Amino acid sequence: MRIIPFIISTALTGGLVYLLNNPIGESIPMPLGKFLSPQHGFWQNAEPTDADYNTDLALPDIEGKAEVYLDERLVPHIFADNERDAYFAQGYLHARFRLFQMDLQTLAAEGRASEIAGEKAVRFDREQRRLGMKYAAENAVKAIGTSDTKFAFDAYTAGVNAYISSLTESQLPLEYKILNFKPEKWTNYRTALLLKMMAKMLSSGTESDLAYTNAKTVFSDEELKALYPQVNDSLMPIVPAGTPFATPGIVPVKPAIADSLYLGNKQPVNITEVSRPDKNNGSNNWVVSGSRTESGAPILCNDPHLELSLPSIWYELQVVTPKSNAYGVSLPGSPFVIIGFNDSLAWGVTNAQRDVKDYFEIKFKDNSKKEYWFNGQWTPTTLKPEEVKIKGGKVAYDTVAYTVFGPVMYDENFTDDLTGNRNLAVRWTAHDPSNEGSTFYYLNQAKNYDDYLAAIKNFQCPGQNFVFASKSGDIAIWQQGKFPARWDRQGIYVMPGTDSSFMWQGFIPQEENPHSKNPTLGYLFSANQRPVDSTYPYFIPGSYITPRGVTIAKELSSMDKVTVRDMMNLQSNYRNSLAENLVPLLLKYVRENDLNGEEKKFLDILRTWDLRGDPDSKGQTVFQCWYDSLEQEIWRDDIGQTKPMTPLPDEQVTIEWLLKDSAMKYVDNRNTPVVETLADVITLSLKKSIPNLQKAEAENRLNWSAFKNPTVYHLLKESLLPFARKGLHVGGSGYIVNAMTHSHGPSWRMIIDLSGKTTGYGVYPGGQNGNPGSRFYDNFVDTWVEGKYNTLWFMHEADRASEMVKWKITFSKS
Repeated sequence: MRIIPFIISTALTGGLVYLLNNPIGESIPMPLGKFLSPQHGFWQNAEPTDADYNTDLALPDIEGKAEVYLDERLVPHIFADNERDAYFAQGYLHARFRLFQMDLQTLAAEGRASEIAGEKAVRFDREQRRLGMKYAAENAVKAIGTSDTKFAFDAYTAGVNAYISSLTESQLPLEYKILNFKPEKWTNYRTALLLKMMAKMLSSGTESDLAYTNAKTVFSDEELKALYPQVNDSLMPIVPAGTPFATPGIVPVKPAIADSLYLGNKQPVNITEVSRPDKNNGSNNWVVSGSRTESGAPILCNDPHLELSLPSIWYELQVVTPKSNAYGVSLPGSPFVIIGFNDSLAWGVTNAQRDVKDYFEIKFKDNSKKEYWFNGQWTPTTLKPEEVKIKGGKVAYDTVAYTVFGPVMYDENFTDDLTGNRNLAVRWTAHDPSNEGSTFYYLNQAKNYDDYLAAIKNFQCPGQNFVFASKSGDIAIWQQGKFPARWDRQGIYVMPGTDSSFMWQGFIPQEENPHSKNPTLGYLFSANQRPVDSTYPYFIPGSYITPRGVTIAKELSSMDKVTVRDMMNLQSNYRNSLAENLVPLLLKYVRENDLNGEEKKFLDILRTWDLRGDPDSKGQTVFQCWYDSLEQEIWRDDIGQTKPMTPLPDEQVTIEWLLKDSAMKYVDNRNTPVVETLADVITLSLKKSIPNLQKAEAENRLNWSAFKNPTVYHLLKESLLPFARKGLHVGGSGYIVNAMTHSHGPSWRMIIDLSGKTTGYGVYPGGQNGNPGSRFYDNFVDTWVEGKYNTLWFMHEADRASEMVKWKITFSKS
């Protein structure tokens, strides 16, 4: 009955009026009478600790029979007579335990957040539509409709709707009562929207075309190459360095006018994006072959790093059909197991970080935008009217012009900070017809490496690193996606869109995507780093992250007779490889004689630090504050000249540059008459970090976890703060293997041991039930915080009568 004290406390102090803030914000008035009604209000959502989930359902859409066995953690194990009934049951269960989550995410994906959040969400909604989210989902539905997996999507949709149809007003999830709206009928289109929202989250923020275009007004292309390099000195690529690559199947031709018209164009765009995905969206995965494990069989590990939420982005389950027996986590809103294992193999994913989105400048004939200049003639656009309905009855109108490149995302009708009368169309691989769900349908039933490869071949966007291990002993990794074959520097900046010269000339052949199978070193890993060394024959820009890969490579290379416990320890690893390189430099150049007693105190904390970002570490806090200050001192006077300001070079680039050249030109502050040295800047940056550190110490927040306050928020963020889990005792950072920041980090930790009878271990920071009034709402959080795991009960037919079954749901035909 945990929900009652939460609501009563909030009612007394806040009048039950919440503020929806990030990303869609708005004050939300609450119909108190209805909300407090004993018959229909929040009281109906309070779930007793001994809740009975046993249910017998007779439904017309069931063809045979499906039985769901719920274990003590409320994880469902679906056993179905046929595949269709299995996915029907999955849809029903997702809706039963995560309906509001599914609804909210797909409304936001479609650009309909204003319907529940009000006018403050209008700009977000318009950006979603101008990005082409609806267009992308519509194209995905077409691809699904002609595929052999359409039946699974149809069955899943029917299952969701069967649950929605059964709901009474009193049974609506709590959030619907707070926000005063009701769920809509589910469709395959809404599943496609969810998958495209994942594509946006993982591929729409990996490019910096707009920022680099602005930076080009201050820096030359050569300078930007150095500031934002494609290959770091310390790179540990996904495909082992030295691996030979095939002769490229496509050689894109650079236009003769590229250097003058493209690289030489200094005109800024000055656009501020509304909802750019988090740069930390990424993951770790690795696999160790039997040659390096104690058991002689492979061990596969995965921990995707995403914004953490209650309910979690993941829902754990097992799906058993005549064709497959798959266990892992799924995405509420879509069928299949997304990350997991079956009787024969295991798989996991990390983000490729590849740039698959480019902007092209369009020249319209006039303000009607009915025609644009392309290849020497005026070409008709397709104009799509958009109506953004706003809570309270208002409507915001927009019209999006579609070109051969894609939708015109930015123009004077959308943003008033666009320099000049400019129109930018976006080309994004997520717009192309695709059916990413089919990959997981076939992975769920795969038996070997060939099945795995066949399953992933058609996965287009977002690009992912699919790691693989089988009971037969094979290990592999493929970076899979639909990647443009670019000429050097193509797409780094906004490109001319008046002819086909700058268009993508094709895509890298699938067989040439970076991959490795059974390497001699006995392990493979990915941690969002660049997938290949500089010998790869294609230009592959992206937003790569290097430090975690460096740490993982060092740890795996030193291991032998690897056990599951070793892998658990590695997923919780707090080693700070950035600090290993930078701290000696800081200590070498800081002028200790220029420091006062308080400053020396914090310097001593860093001097005695063990270089780990543990939750209780004070050294990690000092390091981070000092580095943040140093970064500003080095870059702000140079990068700060760009408007809006271009993101600073990443930590790895900054450190590698300082290690190579202590007198690099950017150390000097161009705004002062003196020439600063590295010692000047390092000493000054420590001094400037002290007030922040003193404040943290005075507030008892100098320990790293207290300083960053790790939090898992409810999906509605500050609006439902009582339903968040704040102040978690977790260390880490985005560049540490245990990649926890304030509210972003390992969303699912999984370890699969493929020896003998496959055993799995996993945990996510949430719970199976999305109802805040349930004991299963957040019951995994403490386990996750402690670095512990749940044993994944991999049921088989003989286990139906096991005492581990706590409840049973039966689906049969009415």
